[in-house]
Amino acid sequence: MAAKDQPAIIRLNPTQYAHVLDNNTNVTRVLIGPRTQARQEHELKVFGPEEMVLVPPRHYCIVQNPVKRDDKGEVITNKQDQVQLAYGEEEIRTEGPPFPLYPGEVLKLPPTPLSIVPPQTALRLEAIRDLDDKGTHRSAGDEWLFLGPGTYIPRVEVRVKDTIKATIVQPGTALRLQARQEMKDSAGTVRQAGEEWLMRKTGAYMPGVFEVIVATVKPIVLTERRAIHLRALRTFTDEYGVQRRAGEEWLLTIKECETHIQDVHEEVINASLDIIALSRAQYCVVRNPWDDQGKPQMGRLELRRGELSFFLRPGEELVGGRILDVVVLGADEALLLRATQPFKDGDKDRTPGDRWTVVGPCEYVPPVELEIVKRYKAIPLDETEGIYVRNIKSGAIEMVIGRTYLLGPDEELWEKPLSEDVETLLATASNDTKGLDMSKVKADARPTARDKTRVVSVRTPHNSAIQVYDFRKKTSRVVWGPGLVMLGPDEQFTVLSLSGGKPKKQGQIKSLSMSLGPDFMTDIIVVETSDHARLQIQLSYNWKFDVGSRSVEDASSIFQVPDFVGDACKAIASRVRAAVAASSFDDFHRHSADIIRAAVFGKDERGHVRDVFLFPSNKLAITNIDIQSVEPVDQRTKDALSYSVQQAIEITTKSQEASARHDAERKAQEAVGLLERQKLKDQIEAEKARRALLELQAESSAVQSMGSAKAEARARAEAAQIEMQAELEQAKLRAQAQKIQSESGLEETRMRQEAELAFLGRKNELEITRAREMAEIEREKFKEQVAAIGQDAIIKIAQAGPEMQAKLLGGLGLQSVLITDGKSPLNLFNTARGMLGQAGAAGALASGTD
Repeated sequence: MAAKDQPAIIRLNPTQYAHVLDNNTNVTRVLIGPRTQARQEHELKVFGPEEMVLVPPRHYCIVQNPVKRDDKGEVITNKQDQVQLAYGEEEIRTEGPPFPLYPGEVLKLPPTPLSIVPPQTALRLEAIRDLDDKGTHRSAGDEWLFLGPGTYIPRVEVRVKDTIKATIVQPGTALRLQARQEMKDSAGTVRQAGEEWLMRKTGAYMPGVFEVIVATVKPIVLTERRAIHLRALRTFTDEYGVQRRAGEEWLLTIKECETHIQDVHEEVINASLDIIALSRAQYCVVRNPWDDQGKPQMGRLELRRGELSFFLRPGEELVGGRILDVVVLGADEALLLRATQPFKDGDKDRTPGDRWTVVGPCEYVPPVELEIVKRYKAIPLDETEGIYVRNIKSGAIEMVIGRTYLLGPDEELWEKPLSEDVETLLATASNDTKGLDMSKVKADARPTARDKTRVVSVRTPHNSAIQVYDFRKKTSRVVWGPGLVMLGPDEQFTVLSLSGGKPKKQGQIKSLSMSLGPDFMTDIIVVETSDHARLQIQLSYNWKFDVGSRSVEDASSIFQVPDFVGDACKAIASRVRAAVAASSFDDFHRHSADIIRAAVFGKDERGHVRDVFLFPSNKLAITNIDIQSVEPVDQRTKDALSYSVQQAIEITTKSQEASARHDAERKAQEAVGLLERQKLKDQIEAEKARRALLELQAESSAVQSMGSAKAEARARAEAAQIEMQAELEQAKLRAQAQKIQSESGLEETRMRQEAELAFLGRKNELEITRAREMAEIEREKFKEQVAAIGQDAIIKIAQAGPEMQAKLLGGLGLQSVLITDGKSPLNLFNTARGMLGQAGAAGALASGTD
């Protein structure tokens, strides 16, 4: 601010100050209140008025670049009255009267409360320059502690590095301390830089200035089932007064202490070493056990059996890493043992390599001088089961069958090898007398694993045979079916490799058993006629082996030919080809069966075809040949033959159709004639029936006219019932006629006419019956009326009219009279007929009454 803009009077309160610059001398001076001063023209107020710095009690502030003072505390100035400053220095000022800041002084830290150090707390101080601390000389870099409780007054020569709090050492715990440099600990022990030790004293512990708390060590609790495995890092005397050498290992159990605090010279290998508890039925083997003097016996083994509990000492280990159960053998079990070291087994001396068995029932704990080779059971065998047993000393192999067998110490189960084909046949469920088609067996299919130590047994199917060859005796035996084959140690099956497929191919079928037949086999052969027509013939042969007695000779002969199927098919095919080659196509086409049978079976002396074709080498008999198909190989020949067959079929079909059509037309004409004749007969009968009906209707009308209303009603009801029954019968007949009509077109018309004729006849019969019944009803009615009126009354009624007329005419003197009005004509014929009818009726009534 320019001088002209500042007030001329500077007024300061008692707690204020200001800085005034003298432009003539370029010196800034301090004005302290209370004061009122006129500002000169060459003076300039550069700062203020400003409140003086007031430091309350128990506070302090830091002033940077403080003024220099003499011994009396007065401010030092130069010749120009400019105050002298200690540049770069700092001054800590505590409670006192307010003070101004001289020009150049800076209040680095405003008034701040002093630090109060509570109990169990300390400040770590560091000297940043040499100083005298209450008679103690401190060099730059020295560190020390300011222990509480107390109020710390800071100094510019000292820096507070951090605050340290006392650590509470709980009972049963310890502090792990480390020296940062050579020092003496709280107990007066000299510690080297980096050295560590434990503080076990319970209570609050304030670490020294050169001590570092590495960690709080917690105790390890020991129980009856828990121990500690320790190792010494250096030679020292432990807490229990035992001197430990570097690298030494030992155990601490609950017998030594209940809790353990790890020392700095100890290494915990296993802080939770569990106890090993053995029950009565358990045992274990310990390697490198300790002796009674506490020394490990390296390489030795020790057997420990329950009931027992112990901890594994350093260096000891369980063989196999686990607790073993006492071997409990049943009555059918045994253990095979082998000695690994010389020892005395009861009364026997065992040498390494000895083998023996322990047979149950018993409990057995194997000593450390032997090993258990295996545990095995007795093998129960049925009469059809067995095993192969090999003596490992002599090498002899025997077959045990049909009893329970327990292997001896010098015996073992022997696995009998079989060829791959035999394994496949044994594992295939479909292996029977038909054999196994090897072309359908997958290349990667593996047979089901069998127990090779079991005796190989195969059931021989009915009417078949299996050959077994003994390689040691160089003999063979044949087992006829049904039977059971059990292979000896030196025996093998004779695998039959038969031809199969169509046409036959070698090695298609593998089989263990040979069927004795009767059976059939099918083959396809290609032949050529004398006129060079190539034909493909499919033949089926019925065969069997002629071994009725099943002797030893028969058994050896049937297996003389390995592939009897292929051999027989080749022999038959050669005969058929030779016979067909001598015949033309037409001749062979007409007489193929005779030619083939004669070629295969041959003819006897009389020229008849034989019944059997016998192979003497293996007694195979071909009993019949069936020609299933004959097809030309050449496509043109096949087409021509097919065309000719189709033409023949068409001709035969057309001939049969024409014959059937002619028969149908003839039958139709006959049916039409019969129908017309029947129609005429039906019409005649219908007219007769109609005439009779009309007569009966006339008679019925006459009879009905005599009945009363009640009788007429009952008669109508019965007539309606009869009509309904007649209609029902008509419906049934109509349904029958309709059914007959639907069966065939030709019979439909004839049956319809017959139904109509039957219907009319039945209807006429019903009408006649109805009329007869109506007449009977009227007769009964009239009879009842006559009986009700009485014969005398009727006679009197009949006679009353004529007598009255006679009397009337007699009175008039007239014989007869006719009265008319002259307008209505009279029919004298009807009148006469009526008179006659009345007379006739009267006569009939009179005769009925008689």
